[in-house]
Order: sequence, then structure tokens, then C-alpha cells
Amino acid sequence: MRKSFTIHDLPKEERPREKMIALGARNLTDRELLVTLLGRGGRGESVVVTVERLLGRFRNLNKIATTPIKELTEIKGIGQAKATQIKAAAEIANRINGGHKPAEPFLKWAGGKNQLIYQYSKSAFFPPKFNKYLEPFLGGGAVFFHLRPKKAVLSDLNKDLINCYQVIKKQVAKLIEVLKEYQSQHKKDFYYKIRDDYNSQILNNIERVAAFIYLNKTGFNGLYRVNARGEFNVPIGSYKTPSIFDEDNLWSVSKLLKNTELHAFSFENILDYAKSNDFIYFDPPYYPLNKTSNFTSYTKDAFLEDEQEKLADAFRQLDKKGCIIMLSNSDTKFIKKLYKGYRIEPVRANRFINCVGDKRGPINELVILNY
Repeated sequence: MRKSFTIHDLPKEERPREKMIALGARNLTDRELLVTLLGRGGRGESVVVTVERLLGRFRNLNKIATTPIKELTEIKGIGQAKATQIKAAAEIANRINGGHKPAEPFLKWAGGKNQLIYQYSKSAFFPPKFNKYLEPFLGGGAVFFHLRPKKAVLSDLNKDLINCYQVIKKQVAKLIEVLKEYQSQHKKDFYYKIRDDYNSQILNNIERVAAFIYLNKTGFNGLYRVNARGEFNVPIGSYKTPSIFDEDNLWSVSKLLKNTELHAFSFENILDYAKSNDFIYFDPPYYPLNKTSNFTSYTKDAFLEDEQEKLADAFRQLDKKGCIIMLSNSDTKFIKKLYKGYRIEPVRANRFINCVGDKRGPINELVILNY
């Protein structure tokens, strides 16, 4: 059997890795760059052969870099590990050349869905096609940032939260300057000064949004909690060097928000904006598992049985309008009864927001869908 040609059949000075060390990456051909990136072939086969297959199928580096991982793995010798190496290298090049990384959530948020996005995607909960995206309990917006819809209506009853998104959308440069100042001054006394200023309404709009983000990133467990007077009352968290903001990400968020509508209103108002084939994701304050679990007030208004029943009624009305609806909530008999007749799927989530450390851990949640 004829031996496959390998890199080691070349003189040492002509091997791609040695050429890069001696002459720099600019002097390598596309073929040599791919050989250097991938390292070795699979199952004893030469990486040179694998690279020939890649270039034979996709022709050039740009096409290879923009091809989905699944399609790359159709090439013999390219498994998921090598495909992700290629995509990672392409994204590094994109960011170095001025491309912004995809926008991602910039706030910590109690009940945020970052940890569940993978489960939702793997379970195919997100519809492949829809017209407009609507999210009436925006919070940290993990699902919005994952889907990156071309058109969206985002809303929340929390006026300061929506104001935060509005300022990032329209005045992100000014906001970043204030955030840099807050980050440089962070310490315990400064935290409580900013909290007092935030509650006393003496800050201008940009400063107020900067304070909102600063308190969110430095307060205990990333909670947003207010008392009956509507005052933010979360104590400082035990962070040595908290990361208050990511400048590149805020610019990416600003760009993503350009084609969104933002509203500070109750979830019922979404009925006026939703049309057939729009996708609505509801992530309300969860119905408490027991009498003591409802310890974080999302706003100064509670969200208990009456509010949950109104939400279920809105769900049914949107269903009749031909909307695509997904809702998250706690795994309780009350919630299951409210949505009887709809598709109800359990998911496993970690509960991080609890004042008693040993009571944090995995719990069941529900996802309710009308499709």
C-alpha cells in the first residue's frame, strides 16, 4: 500500500510551522496556513490530505471561515474539534480587523436564562422562522441576545431597566465615559454613595444608567431589588475586582438595538403589538415554589396568583391571534393547571439567587409552548 504524503516528507525549512517561525505567517500560502492551524490529520492520515479536501470543496479561506461547523464536519478528517479550531481562528481575525463580537447580555439578572440557552436550543424550543420578536419581561435579555432578531419589541415594567437599554441604543459613547469613572472609583464607600444618589434621583440620565449598571455588577448576587418605596436596597457584593462593563460588548449591544422598539409597560400591552407568526417569549417573575421563595421583588409590585392568571389569559389571546409563544415558569401544580392543554416541557436549572448558600442548586423549571 502506498504511503500517504506527510509534512515530514518535506525538508524541515519547507514545513509550514518552521516557515512561520522563520519568515512569519504572512509568507505562508493558504494551504500552509490551514496545515499549521489543524496540526495533524485524523486516524493516521496526513493533514495535507485533509487540507486538500477542504480547499477542493470550499475553494478559499473566506468560504471556509464562513461555512457552518456542521458543514465543515462533512469533510473527511474534519471532526468537531478541527471545525471549531477553524471557526475560532476566523473569529479572532474578524475581531482583530475591527469586527465587533456578537452582542451578549451586559447585566446580571435574577432568573436570567444564560444558563438555559443551550438546553433550549438543543431541545429545539426556538422556532426556526418568525416575523417579529417580542419579549415583555426583558430583564437581562439572554434569549434576545441569542436569537439576534432583525426586528424586535422589547419591554419591561422596570422603567430604569428600559431606560438603560434606551441609553445604550442612543448614547453609548457618553455612557462608557461615565462607567470608566465609576469603575476607577469602586470601593465600599463609593458603592453606597452611588446607591444613595441613585435612590435620591439627583443623577442626570446618563449617570443614572451608569449607576444602574454599576450597582448591578457590584451588588450582592446581581440582584435588582426594591423596597415598598421603590428604593434600590441591595447591599454591596463581595467582589475583589468586579468587571463592571465590557466596552466592545456595549458597542455591539448598541448596534443590535438599532432596529428594536423599547417600552416601559406591563406585559398586557404586548397584545397591541403582536401579530400572526410573531414570536413572543415570556419570562415572568416565577410563581413561588413555597411561601418563602418569593424574596426578591422585581419591582415594587408583586407578581402572584392574580398576575399569573392574567398572564395565562394573555398567552391564550396571543395563541388565538396565531402567534408563536414560549413561556418559562416554575414547576408547580398551579402553573401546570394554568397552561393545561399546551405543550409543557421540564428543564433543569441551577438556582443561584438564594440567601442561603446550601439551598442553591439544580431545580426543575417548566417551558410552556403553543407549538
